[in-house]
Amino acid sequence: MTSTHDPSTPAAARPAALRANDILRFLLEIFAIVSLAIWGFVAWPLPWNIVVGIGAPVLAILLWALFRSPKAVLHVDPFVKAVVELVVMGSAAFAWWSLGQPIVALVFAVVATVSGVINGRREFA
Repeated sequence: MTSTHDPSTPAAARPAALRANDILRFLLEIFAIVSLAIWGFVAWPLPWNIVVGIGAPVLAILLWALFRSPKAVLHVDPFVKAVVELVVMGSAAFAWWSLGQPIVALVFAVVATVSGVINGRREFA
């Protein structure tokens, strides 16, 4: 039995190191999903608030699971991954903006952009 720290273990068999940006990206994703749910329930009148409040986060989760998650179902070009991330994170920022919370929208957009750029540079390295 080989250890995960054994230098003779192939790199593909070793688990990837968890970085601070990975944790931040997970928290940003959760915040984006919750933001879309809040926006859907608050910004739309009945019965659309139920449809959008459930549908928007479900669509974001579906897009993320299919294209962007570490164990994505569909393996696509890094540019497609970036577009999906822009759509999900941009939608959450727009949701806060439309709710009259521009500071939350801008802070979220800046943090998500910086985190995405850091992750993108690591993916292209």
